[in-house]
Amino acid sequence: MSTAQQPDSKDRPARLTVGVVGAGRVGPALAASLQLAGHRPVAVSGVSDASRRRAALMLPDVPLVAPADVLQRADLVLLTVPDDTLPRLVEGLADTGAVRPGQLLVHTSGRYGAKVLDPALRAGALPLALHPAMTFTGTPVDVQRLAGCSFGVTAPEELRLAAEALVIEMGGEPEWIAEDKRPLYHAALALGANHLVTLVAQAMELLRSAGVEAPDRMLGPLLGAALDNALRSGDAALTGPVARGDAGTVAAHVTELREHAPQTVAGYLAMARATADRALAHGLLKPELAEDLLGVLATGTDGAEGDGR
Repeated sequence: MSTAQQPDSKDRPARLTVGVVGAGRVGPALAASLQLAGHRPVAVSGVSDASRRRAALMLPDVPLVAPADVLQRADLVLLTVPDDTLPRLVEGLADTGAVRPGQLLVHTSGRYGAKVLDPALRAGALPLALHPAMTFTGTPVDVQRLAGCSFGVTAPEELRLAAEALVIEMGGEPEWIAEDKRPLYHAALALGANHLVTLVAQAMELLRSAGVEAPDRMLGPLLGAALDNALRSGDAALTGPVARGDAGTVAAHVTELREHAPQTVAGYLAMARATADRALAHGLLKPELAEDLLGVLATGTDGAEGDGR
């Protein structure tokens, strides 16, 4: 049986009361997923109007209360706040006595492991870091997307099984990440997912400028195939003018970008240099073609020194 299959809530009674501190896009989705597994959301905190609307949509009839009250009511608390906010939040909750001994305290930050929860650990809480490797919309579709989603899991060894069990109950796949590898793990995900959005958005803008009426429809099959090929074959999936060593084509690209979308030139050159390096290292770019190509990428022109604009 796949670990991504969620238990039927009819087959098992509610075992934990669940609270959410920070009703962003992630927390309500995880709480709703835990509810499907038989747990019971009892409290959620949110400050902005958007977070309150999201909580009402994803967790109807669950009361909105202050963060300290969430901890008072819940056996399992999801701390789903921005990375830079998390350490101060944990310290504040511990200092004010809101943390209860034996309480499961889960954060969803990709950057941090379990040590950021040390103030709560000293207060008797059970610290877990469960980061879903998924992008969230803040709508019910997020619960469906958790099926088969990998979670970066970090916890004290004695809580490892509990952490992995919670992930499985949410329909996810646990992947153990060492405490000292969390920043690298998170950087990898940001590089792949966040930068992808930027690249796709830029590509659509350029296609519109070129007169394409439906850039999303044009890019969809191409990018879908490129992603599938990259996941299957890694660097062997590289194609295009950089991997072929077509220096003239790359120079023409840079010229057009300078004229029509100068804000994209730096990113294009940086990605092209990285692509050229990988293509060379894997024998895809012939060394005799690389010199002219790298010259274009170094100057941003067809070989003459750039003017710095």
